[in-house]
Amino acid sequence: MISIKNVKKIFSTKQGIVTAVTDANLEIEEGEIFGVIGYSGAGKSTLIRMLNGLEIPTDGSVTVAGKQVSHIKGADLRAARQEISMIFQHFNLLWSRTVRENIAFPLEIAGIPKQKRKERVDELIQLVGLQGREDSYPSQLSGGQKQRVGIARALANNPKVLLCDEATSALDPQTTDSILELLVDINKKLGLTIVLITHEMHVIRKICHRVAVMEDGKIVEQGPVLEVFKDPKQQITKRFVQQVTEPEETKETIQHLLKQITSGKVIQLSFVGEGTEQPLITNLIRKYDVTVNILQGKISQTRDGSYGSLFIHMDGKEDVVNDAIHFIESQQVRVEVIPHA
Repeated sequence: MISIKNVKKIFSTKQGIVTAVTDANLEIEEGEIFGVIGYSGAGKSTLIRMLNGLEIPTDGSVTVAGKQVSHIKGADLRAARQEISMIFQHFNLLWSRTVRENIAFPLEIAGIPKQKRKERVDELIQLVGLQGREDSYPSQLSGGQKQRVGIARALANNPKVLLCDEATSALDPQTTDSILELLVDINKKLGLTIVLITHEMHVIRKICHRVAVMEDGKIVEQGPVLEVFKDPKQQITKRFVQQVTEPEETKETIQHLLKQITSGKVIQLSFVGEGTEQPLITNLIRKYDVTVNILQGKISQTRDGSYGSLFIHMDGKEDVVNDAIHFIESQQVRVEVIPHA
């Protein structure tokens, strides 16, 4: 569905040459929800803008739905864009138009007859859950409702691909979850391919099948979301995973407890899928002469399964503790010993 091959994007600025994206390679399957995560300046916005021809690669090729958008212009590019829609962080609605009129706008541009426009808008209002708000203006809507209008408008011309540029960054957590659930519903009902960029791992965890991590214009890691949670390779990926598995309050609690522990070992255990349900600690205590104190734990859900993180303090004879650690590792659980005083 989407193929990005050896893509590079260079900008000339007053300050000099800026390489925004370099050596990017991605393959995104039809019907997939694919996430691109990175901090500000990582190059993710430039990358997603190359998918609909808003930016043209300096080198390499971008193919979307069978059309090489990196090498077409004029009428051909406009035709390709009919199949690629985009929603934005700040909604980009027409403030002088009602909900119904905002959604109808791309249909007007496409020359769709009035009756068919009305039928299509009614379908979309139902799909995104805006019944009763058809005649409201954007100033009368909440942030979540505005984004629902943006999504409905983006779907008006039946695109094959939906691009989401930080689409939930301006929303509160509860509203973010409702918009993400809507995107999942649209993906299932319409078979739509969705590509979203974000700096929030919660968004990736919640709805994406696969993820690519960007840093300094490069894709440094990519793979199925659950696999990335299970075994992040790059330091930046570990930081993103920790957003979900080790929030700041958890870190503060662990750091406080570490100062009070003078013997034994503090261990972080990471579980994936069915491993989150096994009675590991019970089996550990039965098998080895060690004491185990659970310090902190959390289980997070991804689309393809659960991921658990557990901090424990294990004390006993050093050789027995080491044997216990080897046992844990044999249960397909990742083990990291945390240094302490």
